[in-house]
Amino acid sequence: MTLFGKEIKIEGDRTLWILSGILAAIGTLTVYSASSNLAYQGGGSTFTDLAKHSAFLFSGFIIAWTVHRLNYKIFGNLARLLIIPVILLLVYTLVNGVNISNASRWIRLPFGQTFQTSALAGIVLIAYVARYLAVHSSEDLREFRKHFIGLILPILLVVGLILPANFSTAALLFGVSYLLLFIGGYPIRNLLALAGAGIVALALFITLVFSFPNISNRVETWKTRIEAFVSGESTENYQVTKAKMAIAEGQVVGKGFGKSVMKNFLPQSNSDFIFAVIAEEMGTLGAGLTIVVYIWLIFRILTIANKAASDFGSLLSLGLGLIILAQALVNLSVAVNLIPVTGQTLPLVSKGGTSVWMTALALGMILSVSNQQSKTEDSRLSEEQDTAAETSPTSLSHETA
Repeated sequence: MTLFGKEIKIEGDRTLWILSGILAAIGTLTVYSASSNLAYQGGGSTFTDLAKHSAFLFSGFIIAWTVHRLNYKIFGNLARLLIIPVILLLVYTLVNGVNISNASRWIRLPFGQTFQTSALAGIVLIAYVARYLAVHSSEDLREFRKHFIGLILPILLVVGLILPANFSTAALLFGVSYLLLFIGGYPIRNLLALAGAGIVALALFITLVFSFPNISNRVETWKTRIEAFVSGESTENYQVTKAKMAIAEGQVVGKGFGKSVMKNFLPQSNSDFIFAVIAEEMGTLGAGLTIVVYIWLIFRILTIANKAASDFGSLLSLGLGLIILAQALVNLSVAVNLIPVTGQTLPLVSKGGTSVWMTALALGMILSVSNQQSKTEDSRLSEEQDTAAETSPTSLSHETA
């Protein structure tokens, strides 16, 4: 591949690259279409939104390409160094972050772009947990107190600092970390204790918020959304109703690109509810294809994790893949009213700078594991060929002569 006159060598799992490109293409088309009404209401332009989203995707590709050429083992050491700065960054975001949609989840970067710090914290935490589990044996991990500060406390701090402003991300990250602990050999007894501690901490947090409402304004939002999901009578259910209408209107082949009607009524039609627009414009076939691509993507990540040359590479790929899968499942589940409304985007498809960048970073790290595995296999094959050549009859006859 050539870019600006320079050859760009793409390595690692080619199927994963292709699948990521397909999702990005679907997202670009749908974001362009779904942004029309939002751009009109805000006095903007669909071409401006398209250019901005394309710039995020291009920069995301650069991130993934740069990261995938690194040795994945460096990510464990970086996570170990970054876990404390990330926790401090979450504290700063919680106290002085940019408040958007009644939630303080973002910080503003020097060039004006907002950045959701919880997305970066999630990747750093998963890499940190994967490294910790890889360097400690299952027998050693049995001692709960010994590893509480080094392993459990960082998980609780990161999740706890994300929770006040973003319950869905905190729950998702805790669930993925918990599953990674289980896969990494953390004892069941300790896992049960951790689950109990998590439930108690959540109950205590909710009690504090209801006792002191100024601590967080998000609990009332969670309560409203859950009530809307159960009863189906609240105005909060308006979003899901329009999403379901869009999916139903699409039927089998869809109305065609750019012809969605429900995008004019759907809040966050280019991000949180973008799947409904895909279903309306591309029909069951297009929506089904999107789901199949995600399933195939996860299958490839599982294959990479299974073939990884080290426990860290395997756990890292698996953890990051689970984050991508969980985000996709939550977004799709909200669109079809399986769970209450949350703010999770559809990875590589929804509009959003942080989402695109962090998904690209995660995929780059996974591709780094794949790339390293390919190099190891090539080296082993080369050694086997050299050995075979040295022991061949022709070689032996020359040595005898």
